[in-house]
Amino acid sequence: SFLLSELKRGFEIGFLLYLPFIVIDLIVTTILMAMGMSMVSPTVISVPFKIFLFVAIDGWSKLMHGLVLSYTLPGG
Repeated sequence: SFLLSELKRGFEIGFLLYLPFIVIDLIVTTILMAMGMSMVSPTVISVPFKIFLFVAIDGWSKLMHGLVLSYTLPGG
């Protein structure tokens, strides 16, 4: 039971971290295609935006805070 709940929580955290980065990739790819720059790799353009987003929202502290809170006892 504990293992399954930890796996579920891990997948939830992973998905919530992955979702904004996918949105950034889609936006950058759409803009590059609209500008006719199909030969430019979207990764080259989107990685700085992803790093900026993670730093701007204080990603490490939010991630660690969420991980620590996932181990607290319910009602305690």
